[in-house]
Amino acid sequence: MSATGLISKSLSRVRAMVAEAAGRNREPSVRTLERIRQQLRECAEGRGGEVSTRQRAARLADTYLSLDDGGRLAFLRIIALEFGPDPAKVASAHKAYQAAIGTDRQWDSEAALRAAMRSQRLRILTQFNAIPQGVKFLVDLRADLLRFLADEPLLKPLDRELEARLAAWFDVGFLELARITWNSPAALLEKLVQYEAVHEIRSWRDLKNRLDSDRRCYAFFHPRMPLEPLIFVEVALVEELADNVQKLLDENAPVADPARASAAIFYSISNTQAGLRGVSFGNFLLKRVVEDLQRDYPRLHTFATLSPIPGLVGWMRRHPEQLAEAFTPNDWKRLAALGIEGPDAPALRALLSAPREAMADTQLQRALREPLLRVAAYYLLNAARDGKPVDPVARFHLGNGARVERLNWLADTADKGHEQSWGMMVNYLYDPDRIEANLESFASEGRVDASASVRRLARR
Repeated sequence: MSATGLISKSLSRVRAMVAEAAGRNREPSVRTLERIRQQLRECAEGRGGEVSTRQRAARLADTYLSLDDGGRLAFLRIIALEFGPDPAKVASAHKAYQAAIGTDRQWDSEAALRAAMRSQRLRILTQFNAIPQGVKFLVDLRADLLRFLADEPLLKPLDRELEARLAAWFDVGFLELARITWNSPAALLEKLVQYEAVHEIRSWRDLKNRLDSDRRCYAFFHPRMPLEPLIFVEVALVEELADNVQKLLDENAPVADPARASAAIFYSISNTQAGLRGVSFGNFLLKRVVEDLQRDYPRLHTFATLSPIPGLVGWMRRHPEQLAEAFTPNDWKRLAALGIEGPDAPALRALLSAPREAMADTQLQRALREPLLRVAAYYLLNAARDGKPVDPVARFHLGNGARVERLNWLADTADKGHEQSWGMMVNYLYDPDRIEANLESFASEGRVDASASVRRLARR
């Protein structure tokens, strides 16, 4: 084929891709919208028995799954706007309730008001429970809903109702804790590879290493989603507080004797279902895992994480003045000897724009160690939004009762580690004797518990 023919073919392919992308967000036809409305009305009316209900829900789920993004958005708009409570019925029931207060009719009127406020949306959503994979369908539907929400605020009532329903269905009392091993079903092991959000699983050998005898992996499951972990934690059984994630993930390292371990290090915690955002069970997972490990290994007395600091470099780009304030006169003298004169030096600006390249110089690494540790300590203890830590990992662990125990220099030398935190990581310590007190003080006062060494770094 000639060069002209190749170019023409490539342009045709690009045009087809653009047209396909545009089609994914196109508004459905009037006929399609009316078919969706009719199916939703049938589900809302709930006629017939259990078999009819299951069949209607299955047809509606098939319709939704066959739609592109534009169709799914229209589907969700119809549920949100056309199947809410009837305002006239709510007003009438509220008027009757107000008139009945203090009489024998009060409690019946209250029940009638509650029934009037019950949304048809809930009746539709609940019917999906009757079909296989129905719970998973609703979780994925909410993931779509959350994607659309920023540009479609009218979907918020539907999101609130669906989140409340999912929170009830995924109450921790209904969840099952299970250990995942190398002998678990292959489909489940593939899900671990797919969902790992902290340290990418690069191969089956890497996965096998994380499931070896000196490692543990635990997950919460819902009975209706048996091969879908909701959240999972990877644990290393070691002899001391870990300070380097590459060592923990080293496939060639000798397998340790778990019976000699004194520390359990949670080095990766991954939420897997975007549609369960706002439904929290991480705290219960860690508590259950600690109990399980203590039962199997009585020698364990330290339960801690080796965690990333994912928001540090991004926050520093927005607050460069904090970087300059972390340097002492002695720090500037050491840096001047390396050709870095003051906070506006190009090499310091490069720290924010290209952290890995800037940290390639070992002399620069040594000169920056203490100042950047101070920056990280200040960030973890003081950078807040709405009274909670800016850093999402810190917010999770501190909200679960942990303490900021230790900062670790160059603990993650992978590209991602440099880009998000100059290679630094942090140990959050879960001290069983302090967890409840930390939980209460953090929730009520926003108080962050930290070791003396971390507090000294933040003050300097």
